[in-house]
Amino acid sequence: MIHEITTIGFDADDTLWHNEHYFRLTEKRFADLLKDHAEQDHLTERLLEAERRNLGHYGYGVKGFVLSMIETAIEVTEDKVPARVIREIIEAGQDMLAHPIDLLPHAQEAVEAAAQTHRIVLITKGDLLDQERKLAQSGLGDLFSGVEIVSEKTPPVYARIFADHGDGPEKAMMVGNSMKSDVRPSIDAGGWGVYVPHGLSWELEHAEPPTGHPRYREIADLGALVALLQQD
Repeated sequence: MIHEITTIGFDADDTLWHNEHYFRLTEKRFADLLKDHAEQDHLTERLLEAERRNLGHYGYGVKGFVLSMIETAIEVTEDKVPARVIREIIEAGQDMLAHPIDLLPHAQEAVEAAAQTHRIVLITKGDLLDQERKLAQSGLGDLFSGVEIVSEKTPPVYARIFADHGDGPEKAMMVGNSMKSDVRPSIDAGGWGVYVPHGLSWELEHAEPPTGHPRYREIADLGALVALLQQD
């Protein structure tokens, strides 16, 4: 039952603050740099293929994205990409790493309210330094009883985190915008999964919702989280 939950995990990117928007803008910048070598749709497909191949090498985050863009640029130009283009790709990545944090609607109120009644943990993937920077700039850091920056979100990872920071997955809930990384693995670990849709989502984070599962919920935005937590 929801009222038995003692620990709440929050995803970070595109759950608490904007993230995918900046990746999309950088992709457009990337496409413009290489418009003489590949159509945008083709370039997007090649970049996604590179990102998928490179996840095991670079993990999630801006740095892996930049390396995948450089690799794609080399491929589509048949090793003829100008140094100027490589430099601009690197500068685009540096701009992303320096971008101010923009909280999503209701994020601060939801985290503050949850922190008054539950133990809350930030559980996120990505580059360690970048995620630490974003959390520090968000102003939410002091509200969390724990912060976990992991290489992948799997059922064993959630089971371990909810055991370390709470009373186990059976009394825990994960709140996030990714069905693949936030909702399904938390449920598979024995916990609850709450899906908060975001207008933009990375292709590699898509998964089918566990419709009908008793521990699955969907809310329109974080403004509905408090009411959900008060349900019997």
